[in-house]
Amino acid sequence: MVADPALRDVYVPHAYTEKQADLGEITMNYAEAGDPDMPAVLLIPEQTGSWWGYEEAMGLLAENFHVYAVDMRGQGRSSWTPKRYSLDNFGNDLVRFIALVVKRPVIVAGNSSGGVVAAWLSAYSMPGQIRGTLCEDPPLFASELVTTCGPSVRQAAGPLFELFHTYLGDQWSVGDWEGYCRAAKASPSPMARFVVADEIPQHMQEYDPEWARAFWEGTVALHCPHERMLTQVKTPVLLTHHMRAIDPDTGHLVGAISDEQADRARLLMESAGVKVDYASVPDAVHTMHQFDPQRYVEIFTRWAATLAA
Repeated sequence: MVADPALRDVYVPHAYTEKQADLGEITMNYAEAGDPDMPAVLLIPEQTGSWWGYEEAMGLLAENFHVYAVDMRGQGRSSWTPKRYSLDNFGNDLVRFIALVVKRPVIVAGNSSGGVVAAWLSAYSMPGQIRGTLCEDPPLFASELVTTCGPSVRQAAGPLFELFHTYLGDQWSVGDWEGYCRAAKASPSPMARFVVADEIPQHMQEYDPEWARAFWEGTVALHCPHERMLTQVKTPVLLTHHMRAIDPDTGHLVGAISDEQADRARLLMESAGVKVDYASVPDAVHTMHQFDPQRYVEIFTRWAATLAA
């Protein structure tokens, strides 16, 4: 078992130079693009994702922004931290990154779990750090074990995470990819059947499956209930909402966030007195920033133009 990502020979080169920032507990890997005189943007990837999922979007955004894209702890080349994966730790890593690296107010945009972390930053970051927050198809409520609205993680992506935990193991301590694929194909959960491939995808090789266990067991948000977090947001927010459906056989959510949960999230954030914009794009895949970067950048840029300088 190798917990230090620097010792894992699984990485491939990308178009942007990778850099590292010492944040105390972890070293955070990141890349940047664009003119430092342009407004700052921080991009936060999804669970299993690395900064390079934003690579094409970064090139488009760099025309108008100074862009930072990071690897979260436990993903990519950033430090892996067994037993230390939680929303509060993810968020506080980025508070330090903004203070030590960006050093000025920033627009944050996160996808999936990164979108939940973006909401965390709007609620709990240091005063003046965040100008606005884009939550790209975030599993608000739907990534909690015990939730106050709609399906919990075990009625959504949880069965997929359970398979990651069982067949890959913390820090790849099991590593049975073939067994995982067999189990995923046979699973009654449509979400569990999404990630099947003959070879281990690059983004999965760069991911600590203990993330999955933290979500399946509910420890990731144990001390950060979404209901409370959303009532604490302090910045303008854009919530984008992508493909979603309810599976007729299991009753499980197919997607990141249900309509009921999106409505509840908007209501709670608006109760905090902030402006909340909503973009329903049901034909968009979950990781729109990666697979439809032009559309993603158009949505982002149009919304960012409404933010105060």
